[in-house]
Amino acid sequence: MATRLQSRPLCQAGRASAGELATGGAAGAHGPWRPGPLQDETLGLASVPSQWRGVQGVRGETKSCQTASIATADAGTQGRKREDAQVQTEAPVRPAPPVPRPDEPRLLAFLRRVEPAVTRELSRNWQSHAFDGFEVTWTEPQQTVTCLHTLGYPPAQGQGLHVTSVSWNATGSVLACAYGRLDDGDWSTLKSYVCAWNLDRRGLHPQQPSAVVEVPSAVMCLAFHPTQPSQVAGGLYSGEVLLWDLSRREDPLLWRTGLTDDTHTDPVCQVVWLPEAGHSHRFRLLSVAPDGKVLLWQGGGTGPLQLREGFALAMQQLPRSARLRKPPRGETEVGATAVALSSFDPNLFILGTEGGFPLKCSLAAEEAALVRTPSSVPLRAPARFAFSPQGGPIYSVSCSPFHRNLFLSAGTDGHAHLHSALQAQPLASLRLSQQYLFAVRWSPARPLLFAVASGEGAVQLVDLQRSSQKPAVSVSQTQDGSPVYCLEFNKQQPQLLAAGDAKGTVKVWGLSTALTEQGPREMEDLDRLAAEVAPEGDGAAGCVGQV
Repeated sequence: MATRLQSRPLCQAGRASAGELATGGAAGAHGPWRPGPLQDETLGLASVPSQWRGVQGVRGETKSCQTASIATADAGTQGRKREDAQVQTEAPVRPAPPVPRPDEPRLLAFLRRVEPAVTRELSRNWQSHAFDGFEVTWTEPQQTVTCLHTLGYPPAQGQGLHVTSVSWNATGSVLACAYGRLDDGDWSTLKSYVCAWNLDRRGLHPQQPSAVVEVPSAVMCLAFHPTQPSQVAGGLYSGEVLLWDLSRREDPLLWRTGLTDDTHTDPVCQVVWLPEAGHSHRFRLLSVAPDGKVLLWQGGGTGPLQLREGFALAMQQLPRSARLRKPPRGETEVGATAVALSSFDPNLFILGTEGGFPLKCSLAAEEAALVRTPSSVPLRAPARFAFSPQGGPIYSVSCSPFHRNLFLSAGTDGHAHLHSALQAQPLASLRLSQQYLFAVRWSPARPLLFAVASGEGAVQLVDLQRSSQKPAVSVSQTQDGSPVYCLEFNKQQPQLLAAGDAKGTVKVWGLSTALTEQGPREMEDLDRLAAEVAPEGDGAAGCVGQV
């Protein structure tokens, strides 16, 4: 609200103002100087325009400034190039004494005199083949064997079980072993194991297998599938044949034969994989046992292993050289203990027998076997040729991967016998142990090298190129002389050899290059050895070499 001021004389206004203030604009009852009651008064508006804003707007100014210019400059430098050089003076060389000049006429006459003889000898040497294939070796190769791994499964070792068989898988990285017993005793229901170690895996624990399969009966033999790295077949003491897949942790069992009229009635001694005719990627399983039967199994679907073909060894159907006595008609007298397949003939296989004589057999045989054994398939007589008997049962046979006619056999007589499939007498026999020889295997890399497992606890390597009378290397597998029951070369890595013993231990031996690389003309020496004729005489006595 604005207040309007009225123009009055100053004194009067002053005086009136004081009275008015006291009386509200009227004189008091008791005189002009007496205060009266206060009253409200509304006056007019008074405007006072502001001149400050206008003055400030007029006084606005604009200013500017300029800094001094910045000076810039470019400069460059050039470094000096330095080089160091050294020189070395040579030691002073004394001048050589003067060489006496030869008697040129006499030297010329000598050269003319011997030149025809030297030329003739050089021409004769150039046409000679005496040094064909010879390779100069400036260092003498060392034939050494080193233990790389010592494997075992403590629960099996705690039961006193033996390692009855070893096998390498298709890649050569996994080694499996079977636990059972090979001595006397009532152990038909003893629980046993199949164990496998991956040797290429980091953190390998020798006492902790990567796969363990519990088996209700003793496992007598093993054989990995040729192309499926995780599948392994085994033969049991009960006569069954089983197939496991080690990649299946919960239920590794794929197929089994079961206990039927078709299965073996004796412990299975050996199982091997046989390529199916016309199908290189399909395989059948061949098993042998002392009951005299050789059976061919095939798996498929979810059912048991099916018997496809069968053979039986009847004494009266063997070649005359193997008949020790005349058996009753229809009686099966010949027990099979070992088998080896030929690398050159898909139908040919060699059997070791309890009677001590190897048999050359054929899968293509058509003659019916004269046996009384019940079977779902017709049993045939496979034997085609019998070799001279040895001094006791044969425990192992092995066919050469380098020659179609050569094979090895070993058994209770402590000898390793080298045979030719073309004659009854062995080509050579080496006495390697005072006790039994439980296994013999031909090297997959050396034509003239093979390994044997002895009952004296030794693993021996025989190099026929160096000596046919004694082993080239012999290493002790067991400290107390316990028998070594089985061994196998690694076909993918020939420098590795696995052996199992009666202590439940598997050792992997590393072979030096001298034991894995072929020597000069080694194949020629093998062919020459195969062409030899065994000495005349009954049995092998005429060609046995004592070490």
